[in-house]
Amino acid sequence: MNSMAVGVDVAKLVFQLHYVDQETGEIVNKLIKRAKFLEHFANRTPCLIGMEAYGGAHHWARQLIKMEHDVKLIPAEFAKAFNIRNKSDAADARLIWLAVQQPGKPVAVKTETQQAMLALHRMRQQLIKFCTMQANNLRGLLTEYGEVMGKSRRAALDKAIPEVLERVAERLPAVVIDSLREQWNGLTKLDEQVAQIERRMREWKKEDKAVKAISEIPGVGLLTATAAVATMGDPKAFSSGREFAAWAGLVPGQTGSGGKVILQCISKRGDTYLRTLLVHGARSVLEHRKEPGPWVEQMLGRRPKNVVVVALANKMAHTIWAVLAHDRPYCTDYVSVKPVLKSVREIEVQCFNTG
Repeated sequence: MNSMAVGVDVAKLVFQLHYVDQETGEIVNKLIKRAKFLEHFANRTPCLIGMEAYGGAHHWARQLIKMEHDVKLIPAEFAKAFNIRNKSDAADARLIWLAVQQPGKPVAVKTETQQAMLALHRMRQQLIKFCTMQANNLRGLLTEYGEVMGKSRRAALDKAIPEVLERVAERLPAVVIDSLREQWNGLTKLDEQVAQIERRMREWKKEDKAVKAISEIPGVGLLTATAAVATMGDPKAFSSGREFAAWAGLVPGQTGSGGKVILQCISKRGDTYLRTLLVHGARSVLEHRKEPGPWVEQMLGRRPKNVVVVALANKMAHTIWAVLAHDRPYCTDYVSVKPVLKSVREIEVQCFNTG
């Protein structure tokens, strides 16, 4: 494969390219319209193409891979380190060109199915935000008239608001009461939309082998299983479960100098949504499982509870990667054993005996 690297700054209408022509040594920095982008790479020798992993990058990566190009999606925070002075499309394409030639962990190119599942997660997350905003708005408006309700949505707001609206109806105009009641009814409609999205996720879970496999892991429910499979992309893009857990931001940050390393709180790198689901899943295991296991009990004896929660989330990430990468079912009593290293003499004897 040709070693020529190309940096591409993806945009809505015009793409910026940066590369060095191998025949002439000329530094090429050119603009290409969206309609002509694939045509530019159609008849070229396969090369290394780098793009930042944001809107539309996975689509273009899939198209370029079909043309036998090697495509690497660069995390935005990694590419930002190569920014020099002013920002422009040409400068962005140049820094991507620099970043793609450096060793690092690229973002796995996702399939359309995986992106579709992540789209369901994003829509569900947005609907839940709307529910929270609308409930807080109702609670705040009614507080202005002396009606204070608890923070809980189900246990406080839904139970108290019918009586509250009846009381304030004696003092407020009917148009205001009707509007408040419509806002409250809107919460039910949002709940129905969230339930519908979760129903579609369950249908996808029945058809997807990988989602069903990791759903057997304690603490991994519907949301965590579908989000993990869709976010990870190709599990073999990670060399180990430790690398996947570090990519998810479930390992301590490090700082130090002069050979002295200081461990800090978790790095919070990677996907925030997936990390949140893993931490909440680990917390549910500690709260509701009768026998969390000797490892967890020993950790609780010497570390704070929140530290144990993150440690258990880290272990869950290891297990998810192992199940997906090795394509085997989850086993409760499975023990990982390192391969026994044999001496050179033992290997020679074994080869001689086997002919």
